[in-house]
Amino acid sequence: MPITSTAPRRSSTQSPVRIVIVGHVDHGKSSLIGRLFYDTNSLPDGKFESVRRACDARGVRFEWAFLLDALMAERDQGITIDTTQMWFKTELRDYVIIDAPGHREFIKNMITGAASADAALLVVDADEGMQEQTRTHGYLLHLFGVRQIAVVVNKMDKVGFSEARFQEVAASVTSYLWSLGLDSEHVPVIPICAREGDNIASPSTSMPWYTGSTVVDALDSFPRPVGGEDLPLRLPVQDVYKFDDRRIIAGRLQSGHLRTGDTILFSPSNKQARVNSIEGWNADGPIIAARAGQSIGITLDQQIFVERGEVISHSANPPMLSKVFRGRLFWFGSEPMTVGRHYKMKINTAEHMVTVEAIERVINVADLSGSDADKVERNEIAEVVLRSRALMSLDDFSEDPRAGRFVLVDNFDTVGGGLVSTDGYADARSSVAIKSTNITRVAHRVSLEQRWVSNGHKSGIIWLTGLSGSGKSTLGFALEQFLHAKGYQVFVLDGDNVRHGLCADLGFSPEDRAENIRRVGEMAHVFANAGVLVITAFISPYRSDRRRVREIAGNLFHEIHVKADLATCEQRDPKGLYRRARQGEIENFTGVSAPYEEPLQPELLVDTTNHQPEESLQALIGYVEANFGARSLGDLLSARESLRAAS
Repeated sequence: MPITSTAPRRSSTQSPVRIVIVGHVDHGKSSLIGRLFYDTNSLPDGKFESVRRACDARGVRFEWAFLLDALMAERDQGITIDTTQMWFKTELRDYVIIDAPGHREFIKNMITGAASADAALLVVDADEGMQEQTRTHGYLLHLFGVRQIAVVVNKMDKVGFSEARFQEVAASVTSYLWSLGLDSEHVPVIPICAREGDNIASPSTSMPWYTGSTVVDALDSFPRPVGGEDLPLRLPVQDVYKFDDRRIIAGRLQSGHLRTGDTILFSPSNKQARVNSIEGWNADGPIIAARAGQSIGITLDQQIFVERGEVISHSANPPMLSKVFRGRLFWFGSEPMTVGRHYKMKINTAEHMVTVEAIERVINVADLSGSDADKVERNEIAEVVLRSRALMSLDDFSEDPRAGRFVLVDNFDTVGGGLVSTDGYADARSSVAIKSTNITRVAHRVSLEQRWVSNGHKSGIIWLTGLSGSGKSTLGFALEQFLHAKGYQVFVLDGDNVRHGLCADLGFSPEDRAENIRRVGEMAHVFANAGVLVITAFISPYRSDRRRVREIAGNLFHEIHVKADLATCEQRDPKGLYRRARQGEIENFTGVSAPYEEPLQPELLVDTTNHQPEESLQALIGYVEANFGARSLGDLLSARESLRAAS
């Protein structure tokens, strides 16, 4: 019979706690929920009786799971297909229970449930114990940031209510959760029999050896999650409406607070404006402020163009802007994910076309080991690097779980979902902020070609990129010495030398690295326009930064990958930097604690692992003579004379 808890009455003003129920297929999740609803009087009036009558009419045994199964197909197949959400209540608080399917074919829906949950119940069959999907679901909870978990060992009647078997299953599950980084000592493990109601809402008489909490007690013991109001303002733009002479920007406050008069920032466009008014539907009067969870419209003090997908924030705490990020995702597409494939990414209200730039590792959920792979198969978890051509507004999942989730779509089919990690990547917001005003470009009276003719060679930028220890500086200075002897106007910009002057104010954070390369790129462009062949020797680890220099310099930019594997560079370690980085003395060190993105299509690749320095230098000399030397210059002038004669 239903029971009534003696816990304190819940507050009707508090938002419900969202609980996801996960576990291997047929381990009893839906039965557990059905019994929970029944034992706590949370069922709609007449629901239990109507389901029992339906079972009698069809000649099937009543199952508690039938209380949740809304689709006839689910009853016929005996498995949960869709994610079911229902309100559940105890005397202490309200819940939204999310019943996520355990069947492998429907794991996409389980991810939907986990992505929106505050806490979880992980259900394990006492007889079968840990299964593959148990580990997968446990890892997915970890992946989506669910840290409040209770383990329910169900079907204890199948093992004769054995304490020994319960302890065995409990140990295996908590050990796995501990390996995921959870504090397993604070994860309640509850033996139950959902069919009979043992330890659901009241203690079991069949297991006197267990004196811990019931399932209801465990749920009520979960601390309430941090509310969205405590996070920085994030208001994804849903749409822009035009009424009379007003343009109303509409959306739902994902987190934070907003007041009239606030100065707000739009990302990724980087435009700013002031909130002139906050509009609400069926509002009794003027709205002065809004908070997380409210759907509102706003008007601005100036007419600026914004569109769906922009994210509104306060300028003091904006999201990051980047064209690249690392995603930890679960793949459920019928076709494998491969490097170079393009997908539509949906994040908040924005959509971006992204390219899979790298598959860093595929994770084995059984032992949490990672392995190199060139593709991600269905139902695999992987860490990948995704890149977009346009800037994206990004929040790291660890800082804002609501904003840090994304899904991938291929031909209108959702094929993957995951979390955003911006660790190791630079915020590109400064690259779209132009602070100088009242300036006009002026033209030189000496053309670039005239400088080339005077020097007897073409100018440009030889951009040497590679890991520390790959040989960039050694080759750069050797090339400079050789070309100077041949009469070239040539100069080397080296990373260490530049940081003693022009970039002395910069550190090695991703943002400072990006600014370092921007400054060097601008200076190298000035050198090249002056007719000098400038050689740069910089790690320049990010493709986006090197692409930015190419955009500055155009055809003057030549990317040379000085390639050496990490083991070779560590063995050389001319400055002892790798040793110090491995000891934790240097943060954000490329190749150790920060990424290096190899060029995809460099103009030249120089392999210093497998070639001697003399061979590598000859390769560079050959490239310079072919592209910048007197012959190259002569071919250019001859072509121009032919065009003039023809015209």
